[in-house]
Amino acid sequence: MDEIAFIKITMYLAREATKLWRKIATETALEVQILLEKWHLLLLGLIFQYIHGLAARGVHYLHRPGPVLQDLGFMILPELGRERSYISETVFTVIFLSFLLWTFHPFIFHSKRFYTVLIWRRVLAFLVASQMLRIVTFYSTQLPGPNYHCREGSELATLPPPDSVWEVLLINFPRGVNYGCGDLIFSSHMIFTLVFVRVYHIWLW
Repeated sequence: MDEIAFIKITMYLAREATKLWRKIATETALEVQILLEKWHLLLLGLIFQYIHGLAARGVHYLHRPGPVLQDLGFMILPELGRERSYISETVFTVIFLSFLLWTFHPFIFHSKRFYTVLIWRRVLAFLVASQMLRIVTFYSTQLPGPNYHCREGSELATLPPPDSVWEVLLINFPRGVNYGCGDLIFSSHMIFTLVFVRVYHIWLW
């Protein structure tokens, strides 16, 4: 009896694996066809992510630390503290990876509501528009950074003049991304989070 049950389970798993593979192959063929038509805009969106990082790196050279400005948000919700600063990055990483995986679920599940290439095309379009506004704001209005590494007395608060153009172009990734200063007014993390949550809400419901 156990052998018969094992054979049935094996046959069932084999059938489902075949269906899943067929589904993945079909979706991949469709997505590749769309990608060949839309790759120009996707590439431009990805290139602008680097430009945005380059702009944030550039404004760090202009940053001058000063007293932490009063902020209603900090009054209502106290700071996490230096020892728990990782919580913010952890939450953002979970949101980012969850959204990334969700956009690829049509390759596996049958409840298809969008094409992955097209949804990332729209996401990148919104990110680029928001980041363009962000670049304008943090170059036109420079404020002292409230983060611990941006405050007075921190070695990371200001950057010495670059030794070469490559030092600027390479944006000191990933350290330069995690320890940037001066790119304030509205948060890059918040841009990504709001765009991801809004897209998820629209396409899920």
